[in-house]
Order: sequence, then structure tokens, then C-alpha cells
Amino acid sequence: MEIGPIWRALLRNKTAYILIALQIAVTMAIMVNAVAIIQERARLMERPSGIDEDNIFYLTSIGFTPDFDFRDSVKADLEMIRNLPGVVDAISTNTVPLEGGGWSSGLQTEPGEDIEATGVAMYFTDEHGLDTFGVNLVAGRNFLPSDIEWVDQNSDRWPPTGIVTQETANTLFPDSPEDVVGKTVYVNDDQPVRIVGVIERMQAAWKSWSGVERSMLVPMYRDAGGTRYVVRTEPGYRDELMPQVEELLAASNNERIVRGLMSMTETRQRSYLSDSAMIKLLVFIVSLLTAITGLGIVGLASFSVARRTRQIGTRRALGASRPAILGYFMLENFMVSSVGILAGAVLAVGMNIWMVQAFDLTPIAWYIIPLGMLALWIVGQAAVYGPARRASLVPPAVATRAA
Repeated sequence: MEIGPIWRALLRNKTAYILIALQIAVTMAIMVNAVAIIQERARLMERPSGIDEDNIFYLTSIGFTPDFDFRDSVKADLEMIRNLPGVVDAISTNTVPLEGGGWSSGLQTEPGEDIEATGVAMYFTDEHGLDTFGVNLVAGRNFLPSDIEWVDQNSDRWPPTGIVTQETANTLFPDSPEDVVGKTVYVNDDQPVRIVGVIERMQAAWKSWSGVERSMLVPMYRDAGGTRYVVRTEPGYRDELMPQVEELLAASNNERIVRGLMSMTETRQRSYLSDSAMIKLLVFIVSLLTAITGLGIVGLASFSVARRTRQIGTRRALGASRPAILGYFMLENFMVSSVGILAGAVLAVGMNIWMVQAFDLTPIAWYIIPLGMLALWIVGQAAVYGPARRASLVPPAVATRAA
């Protein structure tokens, strides 16, 4: 079947076909960019935090009486928790990955107020921190009991040792990230901290932060009247131990409040709740637009068949077969869809360039556009098949009756 006659026929009645092509183009542009955003959000949600999330939970203890002995409370609590059956280890710390609130400081490779600092998330911990979080030590050593210090809540002093993530090492020492153990960095412009170890990964508390992979563990307890206990359990014990630990802490000391019991699994879900909602919304929008476009194609094809019933009957009377009539309308729709899809591909690229510049998104992957084009071609052909099949069933006698 020749394309030329079909194209000339389209040009004689172009308004409706231009509208459907524009609809396809808009659907193509939105679909492609929505899929790109969905991919980016899904990729962010799948990033590993670096810790043993499946077996970790945490809760907060806050003293509320003037006589509350915070240091003795922490010591007693940790001893009690660590001795529970099913507990791997436990620590007192300030926050956990993806929790949403924490502490960050600027690290410098040289002292001085004029030196550019790199933002790093700070985790307060002790020699049990690596086992409690379940992180992977790739270089250097763990903290020693002699490294741990108590620091007053109003003090800006930092312990002289620290353990950093690989990303922190790569950022601070890009020329020799593998040799950072033993090197010194500076906090608050001039306080030296010697790196004694490197862990593979431990994300910061803020999942949207550009430096989410930059963290440092420091060997200290901060005497602030309250703390967060992080507990790692053996596989299968977490849900059993969560209420048990909460009840034990509440019963052991009536001068404090115990609250905020949560697993790391729940923390991840809450942290990425907005991203999950966005993915669902974009999937709904893309599905709705695709369905509307398909219905538009069905409506236009049905109208075209009804308007050209006599013409179809005449062609049948002159010997045109049913497959030929079916193929005519399928090809006609393919040509209209192709114009819209190609225009949509150009529009999608332009929209993505603008979104990358305006919202700092990742550029669209090259294969999404061809897949989007293929999907809309399939939708267009599926949508037109019903009206095209009805056209192929028009009997030759219709031409005579219509005359």
C-alpha cells in the first residue's frame, strides 16, 4: 500500500489529525520525563545506607529531673542492653542514617579560617560502634576504649581520633584516598583529628543532602541529658527485642522518658515516603495520559470509519480485501502517530534539558526515548485496531445502498 495517497488524504482533513498528533507529542514528552524521574527516585531509594538495617532499631532516653545522672544512666543502660539474649551490640549515639536530624561539621586538610571546609556528618560512638551499625572496616583500626571521651554539651572540643567513610576520604584526599589512615584533618578551623580507620559506607542522616555519603565516627559521649540508643540484634530477634528493651529502660529509671522506638526499616520507609508517593503519582499520571491518548485515537478512528463508510464499501466493491482495508487504517494511524511521537521526542529532550538545569536532575538515559516511542506506537496500533477491524467488515453492498 502506498504511503503517498494516505498522506495526501490526511492533508485534506488535517485538523483532527494535527490535534491527535499534538496529544501524542505531549504524552510522549511527559511520559519520557516522568519515567526518568521515576528511575532517579527509585535509584535514590535503593541506595544502601551502609549499616545492617534489617536488624537495627533505636530509641531515645531523656532525663527530666535535676538529679538525673546521665553518665551513670548511659553506662547502666548499655550494660543491660548488651547482655540481653539476641543482642549483638548497642551504643549511645546522636543519630542514625536517614533519620532526618543530626550533626555535621566542616573538615579541612589544613588548619586556618580561610581554608575551604568539607561538610561531613558526625556520629558520636564508642568502640562498639562498628559492630552495632554493622559497617565494613576497610582500612585502619576500630576505636580503643582509651579513645572514648566524655564531652560537655556546651563544649566545642572534639576527640583527637576519628573513623571516616571512603567517600569522605575520596573528597578530602582525592590524590591518595587509599592512604588516609594516619593523616590529620581539622574541625572548627584548627582542632586536629587523626584518621585511624576507614569504613566502606555509612550514610548521613539527611537523604537529600549532596554529601549524604560523607560521614565520620568520633569516639565520644556527649553529656547532654539525653541520648539515642542504637541496638543491633541477631537476625530474627529485632521485633521481639524492640518492646522488651523499651520496657526495661522505662522500668530501670523513673527519672527519664523513653520514647521514639523505631526500626531502621521504618526509618527508611519514612525517609523516602515523599519519593515513593511521587513515583506512584507519576505512574498514575503516565497511565492516565496514555489511556486518554488511546481513547482519542479510538474516537478519531471511529469517526473516520463512520464518515468514510461509503468510500470503504466502494473499495470493497472494486475488489479491496478485508486485510487491505484493515491495513489502510492501521498505516494511517501509524503515520499520524509517528509525526506526534517524533515531535514528542524532540519536546522530551528539550523539557529534560530545562529540568536538569532548573532542578539539578540527572539527564535522561538514552534508551528511555526509544522505549517511549515504541510504547506509544504499540498503544496507537492497539487503539486503532478495533475501528480498523470494523471498517474491514463493511460489506461491498454498502456502496450501493448509500448511492
